[in-house]
Amino acid sequence: DGFSYGLVTPLVAYLMACLGGALGLRCTTRSMLVSQSWRPGWLALGSAAIGSGIWTMHFVAMMGFTVKETPVHYDKAMTFASLAVAIVMVGVGIFIVGYKGA
Repeated sequence: DGFSYGLVTPLVAYLMACLGGALGLRCTTRSMLVSQSWRPGWLALGSAAIGSGIWTMHFVAMMGFTVKETPVHYDKAMTFASLAVAIVMVGVGIFIVGYKGA
């Protein structure tokens, strides 16, 4: 078997996703309770929390993956672009819920 996973990273990845999801849902709920002018800010914050939580979960898990005798490198631009895509896609759903109601 030429590859392995770290023991700690899957657990840390799961905890990061839970933290991001909990914070993001809290922000989304808060957006329903504030004045209309504050709603986009809370929804954007919720999108950033959930999107980055999901992205962090995957990235931390990838960091725990190793292949024997093979260096693993990450392209910085592609990595940050994937973070932006995660936040934007979550944002689409969060803004729909935030303005149409749960």
